[in-house]
Amino acid sequence: MTDEEFFEEEVATILLVDEEGNEHLFELISELEIEGQCYKVLVPLDDEILEEGEKGEEEEVEVVILKVTQDENGDEILCDIDDDEEWEKVADAWQELMESEEIW
Repeated sequence: MTDEEFFEEEVATILLVDEEGNEHLFELISELEIEGQCYKVLVPLDDEILEEGEKGEEEEVEVVILKVTQDENGDEILCDIDDDEEWEKVADAWQELMESEEIW
């Protein structure tokens, strides 16, 4: 695959804003549903990661998993998983998915 073909592929992205108002762009890798609750698996997309990828260097990428909830208006919001037991279930499901499918 050439660089041109790579950038022509449609990539689902999500822009998140942290508590300080800083914007962070993420690629949506997968969505999980566990016990009726939805989660999104994201990978940060910043200039540094893109530059490293263009050089052909492999670098371990941090995966972020966020819980999907709704605000008072019914809009989708993403939040951290605070409960350790819930986190273990989600992390195990993600690990199983990675082992059973070729995500990357």
